[in-house]
Amino acid sequence: MPKLTVKQVAPFFVLATIAIFAIFVKPVSDFADASKYNSADIAWIIVATALVFLMTPGLAFFYGGMVHRKNVISTMIKSVVAAGVVSVIWVVVGYSLCFGKDINGIIGDPTTHLFFKGVNSGEPWVGAPTIPKTLFSLFQLMFAVITPGLVVGAVAERIRFTSYILFTVLFSLLVYAPLAHWSWHPDGFLAKMGALDFAGGTVVHISAGCAALAGALVLKRRQSHLENKEIPPANIPYVLIGTGLLWFGWFGFNAGSALAANALSVSAFATTNTAAAAAGLSWMFFDVLRGKKPSVIGFCVGAVVGLVAITPAAGYVAIPQSIFIGMIAAIISNVAVYYKQKSTLDDTLDVFPCHGIGGMVGMLMTGVFATKAVNAAGNDGLFFGNPAFFLTQLKAMAVAVGYSFTVSFLIFKFINFILPLRVSSQEELEGLDASQHNEKYLQGTLLVHNNGSIKEVPAIE
Repeated sequence: MPKLTVKQVAPFFVLATIAIFAIFVKPVSDFADASKYNSADIAWIIVATALVFLMTPGLAFFYGGMVHRKNVISTMIKSVVAAGVVSVIWVVVGYSLCFGKDINGIIGDPTTHLFFKGVNSGEPWVGAPTIPKTLFSLFQLMFAVITPGLVVGAVAERIRFTSYILFTVLFSLLVYAPLAHWSWHPDGFLAKMGALDFAGGTVVHISAGCAALAGALVLKRRQSHLENKEIPPANIPYVLIGTGLLWFGWFGFNAGSALAANALSVSAFATTNTAAAAAGLSWMFFDVLRGKKPSVIGFCVGAVVGLVAITPAAGYVAIPQSIFIGMIAAIISNVAVYYKQKSTLDDTLDVFPCHGIGGMVGMLMTGVFATKAVNAAGNDGLFFGNPAFFLTQLKAMAVAVGYSFTVSFLIFKFINFILPLRVSSQEELEGLDASQHNEKYLQGTLLVHNNGSIKEVPAIE
């Protein structure tokens, strides 16, 4: 057996330490008054929680289908492994940082629910009075899981697996948790400022998009990018499957954020589907205007951009306006991708143009089209005569962009200081599936004609 290094031992040691501490956490009964719970709301949020979880493997297929075939497995596991890393962090301290007792509008007290202490024994969450707090916390966990997974697309094909794991830990604690507290805790300073983010425009998409930009800048360009090599997608049907899973799961993401089985949930469901449909068509038709042929990947990417853009607005805007939100977001992101491709920025799968800029468009469109006719707890936007609210959204967006980019950039720099952030040039050439995981993706089989007969052989190369 080869001699192990500290960096190989550390992850297991940390997990083992957490597991041993967890043994001594005193179990408690659920003392909340169950009469205040609503069975229909509980059932719907359980389903919505499962739907949001499904987005993580959906994202893995979406990203995995677009990279080079020698990096499919490494790309997919980086999205999925976040479910393990973030779930443990969430129970230990993540939920407390996001939704624990407020500290000056900046962060939650980490000791409030350390190791989920008291989550199932206290009163329901103030914004979800008809479901147990444990269920609310699990629903929120799924948002925390998928956010670092979104960053994978920008750093694919060149980041070390161990370095990505450390990034996931630090990003969850230092970027995601503060933004979630600011936006979704009633005492968070963005929430008190009046900024609205229904399901994660700032917390999920802007934070991930800006972290993706930071990661691409720190990791620098792939060799294939320097040589202007066009890399064919490994498996376009994977992209289509991933899009379907993301679209399906996004109904839980947005409609579930109503935190009840009510009319607002139905409205958010409808705006989500409508914006995605309009954006997918918009991206595809805009490509045709630019002289391209309509493509599967174009429609899929456009639909995801529409889902991103409607996320902060889903429970605040009416269904007709969601068509415009989806269409304009797809056009803006499409143009951003075009100019990114002409630059030296190597954001492998266009995470910043799609998620970062898509989230920004969604925040601003919320400031334009939000209406109290849809959600009395929301606000009227610029289109309905309230420019002050648009300015509030603009300020909240600027805070989210500045904070998430700066801290993520420092996280990547820190990791690069203590660990090699990037694989070697030889490992990059070999592919991360083999060099990082000792596994290989086989894309089906090839039919080979041999003296009049047809032979089936693995499509290894």
